[in-house]
Amino acid sequence: MDAHEVNRVRATLALFVADVFASVPRKDQRAKGDCYLRGLMMDGRRKSIQAMASRLPDGNEQNLQQFVNQSTWDPVPVRRRIAERMVPQVGPDAWAVDDVSFPKDGRMSVGVAHQYCGALGKQANCQVAVSVHAVSDTASCPLDWRLFLPREWAEDTVRRRQTGVPEDVGHREKWRLALDALDELAGWGLVPPVVVADAGYGQNADLRAALTERGHAYVVGIRGDLIVQPHDAVPDAPVWSGNGRRPVPRYRQPAMTVAELATAAGWEAFQEVTWREGSRGPMTSRFLAMWVRPAGVRPRRLAQAAAVAGQGRWDGVLPEVRLLAEWPDGEDEPTRFWLSDQPDDSPIAVADLVRLAKIRWRIEHDYRELKHGLGLDNFEGRSWPGWHHHVTLVTAAHAFLTEQRLAPKADTTDSPSTRSSTPSRTC
Repeated sequence: MDAHEVNRVRATLALFVADVFASVPRKDQRAKGDCYLRGLMMDGRRKSIQAMASRLPDGNEQNLQQFVNQSTWDPVPVRRRIAERMVPQVGPDAWAVDDVSFPKDGRMSVGVAHQYCGALGKQANCQVAVSVHAVSDTASCPLDWRLFLPREWAEDTVRRRQTGVPEDVGHREKWRLALDALDELAGWGLVPPVVVADAGYGQNADLRAALTERGHAYVVGIRGDLIVQPHDAVPDAPVWSGNGRRPVPRYRQPAMTVAELATAAGWEAFQEVTWREGSRGPMTSRFLAMWVRPAGVRPRRLAQAAAVAGQGRWDGVLPEVRLLAEWPDGEDEPTRFWLSDQPDDSPIAVADLVRLAKIRWRIEHDYRELKHGLGLDNFEGRSWPGWHHHVTLVTAAHAFLTEQRLAPKADTTDSPSTRSSTPSRTC
């Protein structure tokens, strides 16, 4: 947005800030929040505090630094109000879980470590955050964030003290952080219609079991090497002599990978599905959906534990889920796979399953806007409070712009925009 566009929406922005920052106790802090949001939305390559303050007529670098890095306002109620406000407007078909990285120099930025950096496509010095977004085909927005704290930070008392990491915060795997965010959102009265995620999350049997335990349906990516039993496979129940522990029924036939099972079905079993209109026309490929039973040591132990908790004894039958496989034209075999745990009383058509599997493109769209348009990765502070303040303010700016785009009377050719310069990635 240029200065003229920012001024044009000042009154609307003031009302937005009054609502989402109502939990911030001081009027001057809310005014700084309004100023910071205008700085994030205004055109400019860098969205550091110094750069934003120089562009704003009322920008005061020292005041903004204090507001973001030293002020004690709680970002959680602000994120809650944003989520409560945005979910009805987006009307999500799903909530998408993913993580995003921020390359960093040095070792003193909170949570920084040498780890896989998606932004660079390699191991590098960076921060990583897990986020949950409400997504539909036409709109999306972040709902909650978790900063990933690598193991090396768990016992590093010097860096923890210098960056203000709370004492009760330690290392947690990214999939657990995703569940923490979903649980917090549930505490706010917000429940996902379905959870979608890529194979970095979907391959994890513990995550899938935890989603099922919480009553969250899912459509998650998996790798082709995940092993399953066919739907009609039946475990063998050995005869019990009456002495000792009753033997647990076992599947005697070896499990197959999902890639092997889908390939064995043959090209003819796959049907053509168009899931959305892309920038270059209809996005179409060939898909097959079938019922399977995820196998392996961990899925079996999780199934047994769930059965014992609910019934007292396990019959050895692995839970069934739907496998979705994609076999694009020109490929020699299926290339992408998903698992879906949909309730028995709500069968879902293959076309709808495909659309949910592919709707993750919206979270990538959000990351581009948040980074390239709103300066998500331009934060130069190092502290835990500062990082969470900045991310919350960027989320608020994104929510405001999303509201403007969704407004019925918005001028589509001149509505406020983050103007991301990064080309859209197909999904």
